Amino acid sequence: MTAYWLMKSEPDECSIDDVLAAPHATVAWTGVRNYQARNFMRDAMRVGDGVLFYHSSCAEPGIVGLAQVASGTRPDPTQFDPASPYFDAKSPADKPRWLLLDVQALKKTRLIGLPELRTTPELVEMVVLQRGSRLSITPVSADHWRFITQQMMGGCG
Repeated sequence: MTAYWLMKSEPDECSIDDVLAAPHATVAWTGVRNYQARNFMRDAMRVGDGVLFYHSSCAEPGIVGLAQVASGTRPDPTQFDPASPYFDAKSPADKPRWLLLDVQALKKTRLIGLPELRTTPELVEMVVLQRGSRLSITPVSADHWRFITQQMMGGCG
């Protein structure tokens, strides 16, 4: 059964355009340093799951594309690189704390900005819109996925 996710990326670091320009439109989703988000990747995300690609920490945050999970998890090498902003000196090489998976961009969409998401009654329960929600990966219900892809994106999901 397909699951659905919203994955946030800072466009200065990895934008939807960057992913679409990558080989096979696929990138390794590095730098996740929250245990709950890591656990979603490890325990719940599967190849083929749908992804709402979301730009965060920018002038206009919001959903900017559709993607899919393209691999299972593996250790994130940035945790072992002292030059990386994601370096974790306490992560042992023989039992890494942090994982990544590959994400494949399927298409760029119109920006569905945070203000539009917040004012859409059908999405009021969406995890990313809940007060205090700051996770970089959040589950998306099948109903929310359908509404966003069929109503807000004009049937592209």
